[in-house]
Amino acid sequence: MSSAPIQPKHLSRSRRKPGATDRARTLRKGENVAEAMMWNALKARRLGGYKFVRQFPLGPYFADFICREKRLVVEIDGSQHVDKTGDRVRDEYMRDAGYRVIRLWNTDVLNRQAAVCDTILLALAGQLADDVVASDLRFVLAMPKQ
Repeated sequence: MSSAPIQPKHLSRSRRKPGATDRARTLRKGENVAEAMMWNALKARRLGGYKFVRQFPLGPYFADFICREKRLVVEIDGSQHVDKTGDRVRDEYMRDAGYRVIRLWNTDVLNRQAAVCDTILLALAGQLADDVVASDLRFVLAMPKQ
């Protein structure tokens, strides 16, 4: 009677795409000042008791911050993201996966962090009910699962 050798836990298969964990680690190490400040406000359930993780793989993309419980992605963007078509494609992918996406500007995180946190709390509470597109905010409501 032969049995397959037991694989050590550290060599077990992961549900993540190969290389995703290494890519997420690289992104976390290269985060900018605004992302670091935002992570400081979100980590350890500091914002309303909600659990966030950072640089979370979601399909072919990585979400800056994600609350899986409330299915909310928070993206912190610099000026290079103004009217970036790739971001709209990304938002649609995340929306189709059942996530709501909120995009905030680096400058707002750096200069108006309390207002940014209040906006995220509104989104977590479901008080942003429709898509919002403004010069300082983009919120994409998730499509209901059918």
